[in-house]
Amino acid sequence: MLSLISAKIPDFITCGSVLKLYNVDYKIRLHSHDVKYGSGSGQQSVTGISIPEDINSHWIIKGSIDQRCTRGESIKCGDTVRLQHLITTKNLHSHLFSSPLSGYQEISCYGTNGEGDTGDHWLVVCDDEFWYRSKSVKLQHVDTKMFLAASQQTYGRPISGQYEIIGISRPDAYGTNWKSMEGVFIHKSDFTPQEQIRDEL
Repeated sequence: MLSLISAKIPDFITCGSVLKLYNVDYKIRLHSHDVKYGSGSGQQSVTGISIPEDINSHWIIKGSIDQRCTRGESIKCGDTVRLQHLITTKNLHSHLFSSPLSGYQEISCYGTNGEGDTGDHWLVVCDDEFWYRSKSVKLQHVDTKMFLAASQQTYGRPISGQYEIIGISRPDAYGTNWKSMEGVFIHKSDFTPQEQIRDEL
């Protein structure tokens, strides 16, 4: 069994890693919680927060619905991934709803126990062969082609001060750069061959 203490730290983001995503431009972490939007889809809201320690900012990296990845496998630039919210087990999601503050595309969390639909698919956009832990990437929503971003607007109660997270069409727009931060990063070598065969995400 892999423990938090014994986990090695690879240079790349790997399938099954649990991490926080840091918006380089706004200096906030991608966050979700059991609070639903009051408009739009009414699904679980996704925000950005400046507090580093909040456990509700952890996400599990998984493969796409039709192409699961082996735990510990390095994620390549151009791969399609899903990001499952650790605490609520819903997936980072988007669709053709307007975001509540700025009117851009809404970003939500959707699904049950990590199972949703193709609206959970995100393309890893970067310039190297692999998604490096030390470099920022962009995440493009596969169904709608929008890029995951933070807006400069913040919410009032009950999530006062948290930033709106949106989908936006321009990849070069301010707020579209994301970097991995705190988390548990694993190698294939952390598991036996038998565990690797049966353990796909």
